[in-house]
Amino acid sequence: MSTPLTHILAARIRADGPIPMSSYMAECLLHPTHGYYTTRDPFGAAGDFTTAPEISQMFGEMLGLSMAQAWMDQGQPSRFILAELGPGRGTLMADVLRVGRAVPGFVEAAQVVFVEASEVLRRAQATRVPDARWVDSVDQIPADAPLFLLANEFFDALPVRQFQRQKVDWAEVCVGLDAGGALQLTLRPAPGAIPNRHSDTQPGDIVEVCPALPGIIAEVATRVANGGCAIIVDYGDWHSLGDTVQALRAHTPEPILAAPGAADLTAHVDFEAIAQAAQKQVSAMVPQGILLERLGITSRAQTLAKSLTGAALDAHIAAHRRLTHPDEMGHLFKAIALGPKGGPFPPGFV
Repeated sequence: MSTPLTHILAARIRADGPIPMSSYMAECLLHPTHGYYTTRDPFGAAGDFTTAPEISQMFGEMLGLSMAQAWMDQGQPSRFILAELGPGRGTLMADVLRVGRAVPGFVEAAQVVFVEASEVLRRAQATRVPDARWVDSVDQIPADAPLFLLANEFFDALPVRQFQRQKVDWAEVCVGLDAGGALQLTLRPAPGAIPNRHSDTQPGDIVEVCPALPGIIAEVATRVANGGCAIIVDYGDWHSLGDTVQALRAHTPEPILAAPGAADLTAHVDFEAIAQAAQKQVSAMVPQGILLERLGITSRAQTLAKSLTGAALDAHIAAHRRLTHPDEMGHLFKAIALGPKGGPFPPGFV
């Protein structure tokens, strides 16, 4: 499927040569006129994918209670920043605030800040959390109060560079043009690109690097070093290995070059890179299902089930399974927390 962005990218490649995968992803997702996130609301059944907060209110409730307890454990500061990176439609934060009202003083002390680049999504967020403040990047989050931060499926949307192991060195996976002018993947020599990954790779293996991740995590770690916390949930694992870049349109995978700007592009998150950038202010990684069970999701599911029957009850049971079961999101998605130096992590993390 040729899109307007296909022709823009082809012209750029003809003029300047093949572009790194990170540049291709950035254009596809955030091009000001034809980018995926700048032109649509991609969430839900009518969109291209469904995230955990859209599956069930229980996801946001569990994370909200963990945040509220962390706030209490740190002395209930009278004002704090409650931020979310890439907040989608605002569903997660709306659930966090709803359950947080059961904790005296928590919501009243919170100033909600959304880090969101898409004007389309900002409008959707405003309908659910009208008192929020919006900024464009992590470093614009106000620094005059402790930071309590959530990031669910944010880092998977950050562009990655891909490097393929050769016999001796590395080559970078780029997007170029074939003889007919169509987009194609190509390799460009990248000597010394990843000097420490020869021992655990073989020729042909792909290693992905997210250029923006270390800076974002370091900024958050600095902000919570003396108070606050961050909870990060995403799909991925420890130690990047393999080609994980994927395109999704109408809930169906498709080739990543098929429809630039019309499909979501993501890559698995390297939680080891998060831990390294956090400089020891980081918990152990935990599967999403285990985290939610530690936070009491099954008890909450049983309570909600008492008022449901028929199709609504069936959907509720399916949502609980989807969030927690190892064969569904329970194992594929992982979580990790950042906390203050020498301080506790939020409940659910060790």
